[in-house]
Amino acid sequence: MEKRWQILAPDTGTVSALRQALGCHPVVAALLANRQIASPEQAHAFLHASIAHLRPPTGLKDLEKAVQRMVRAITARENILLFGDYDVDGTTATAVLFEFLKACGASVSFYIPHRLNEGYGLQARHIAEVAVSRRAALVITVDCGSGSHAAVNAARAAGIDVIITDHHNVDDPLPPALAVINPKRRDCPAGWGQLAGVGVAFCLAVALRRHLRELGFWARRPEPNLRSLCDLVALGTIADMVPLMEENRILAKTGLDLIVSGRRPGLTALMEAAGISNRPMNSDDVAFRLAPRLNAAGRIDHAGLAVDLMTADRMDTARPLAHTLNELNASRQELERRIWADLEAMIARQPDLLKRQTLVLACPDWHVGVIGIVASKVMDRFYRPVVLIALKGRSGRGSARGIPGMDLYACLCACRAHLEELGGHAQAAGLRIDADRLPEFQRAFEAAVCAAAGPDTFIPRIRIEAELGLEAISEDLVDQLESLMPFGAGNPEPLFMARNVAVVSSSRVGQHHRRMVLRPAAGAADRTVRAIHFHVDPLREAPTRFERMAYKLRWNHWNGNKTVQLVIEQVSTC
Repeated sequence: MEKRWQILAPDTGTVSALRQALGCHPVVAALLANRQIASPEQAHAFLHASIAHLRPPTGLKDLEKAVQRMVRAITARENILLFGDYDVDGTTATAVLFEFLKACGASVSFYIPHRLNEGYGLQARHIAEVAVSRRAALVITVDCGSGSHAAVNAARAAGIDVIITDHHNVDDPLPPALAVINPKRRDCPAGWGQLAGVGVAFCLAVALRRHLRELGFWARRPEPNLRSLCDLVALGTIADMVPLMEENRILAKTGLDLIVSGRRPGLTALMEAAGISNRPMNSDDVAFRLAPRLNAAGRIDHAGLAVDLMTADRMDTARPLAHTLNELNASRQELERRIWADLEAMIARQPDLLKRQTLVLACPDWHVGVIGIVASKVMDRFYRPVVLIALKGRSGRGSARGIPGMDLYACLCACRAHLEELGGHAQAAGLRIDADRLPEFQRAFEAAVCAAAGPDTFIPRIRIEAELGLEAISEDLVDQLESLMPFGAGNPEPLFMARNVAVVSSSRVGQHHRRMVLRPAAGAADRTVRAIHFHVDPLREAPTRFERMAYKLRWNHWNGNKTVQLVIEQVSTC
């Protein structure tokens, strides 16, 4: 789908002031201004984000209440059950609290529900079948629980306290838990609403360690270094696609440095399996190489495998687990290809589907653990909100994905009368529906989306941060761009635009990629730069010139060397 090119125009006064104060490249000053960073102090905090700058999490509602109950459980050696979600955010959050509580000497175990057999979240059955059978006195949810009213009531009836830690959208009334730590609570004053579930769990660990320090607890055992858990926090934060700004940026940046240090055998083994060892780590490596393998456990098998890998303390234990996750990921990719083929066939048979502003499709052959990934790709391809539903008998479980600028969750809430369950965020959600309600839901969802849409909502955009001709590219600029990393939601990797670009040479890489050498068409012949263009049409003739080109600017690391390389995102040839 053709995209509208949107070239940002930051305030020239702000750019000039930042450039002068920081002594940085003018392009970097413009990028900071594009991120609403207006003062040298804000810029310094952004460029030099450090765990030392992390604000105390004291503003989180119910935090102190939860800490006091956990101290009681630790000192009395009560059994604590951690109940986590099965995605990367949930499994990393589980691993963070599990490792920290073990270091406190707590009697702690964890439980991750099976996605296919049990579904999402803490349910009443888990109290009877898991918490009671393990003689748990305290259940702590991670990355789930904000809607688990029945489960919390069942726990109270069984004499079990529940602490909920979560970051999903939450409706009133809250479950009657001992504590509900969710920065999206309406009455939470912390202002940390962008945290991932693992970030909330980390905040709980920070507050608990501080409280135990005040009690003199660490005089009897070594005090854990919470920085050592930031590799897990970074994984969950980046994988959950929360904005990588403020606290999330600090946690992600600190954690990425730790991942490459090799101190955690499970992640080292996973990097080996993913083929990304012995080079710098970036957020793309997490989002597209590590996270899919960790997620594959919960999508295809059981997410407990991911927690076992992340908490493994020896390479001979970690490597077989990483190999298993690699194989599960390959299976996930094959399932994904089959679902995509089904979708293409459906749309070919019913082309009128694309006349709607939404796509709601269901099939009994689809794997519920994979439809979320495919829904994201369908949204990218057709640029409209998508709900894919895996049917099993008369029941359907769905994954929804939204488009930028529209609150998907709000649109789905408008259809709640047709749904059995709903949870999620502004851009992604999960639901359960009776198959008989599908036609009504489809109509209601279409109406809700149309009502929420503006005149340009369904026009995809490509966001150009600055015009940068090839002649202006330098190694110093590429180095300075790296100071803005890690990139991700809220801090996207910059896209630049160059005009009138000549293709000096071109060769195909594999079936769908093209490697090129480029230069300014009107400039010096020796001002060349290497480029790669992924996912090109193999039948299209190799270009000789681009009228304009949108690209990312990176170091390409290969064989211990690094060279400047453009990654082409979109081109116009006429």
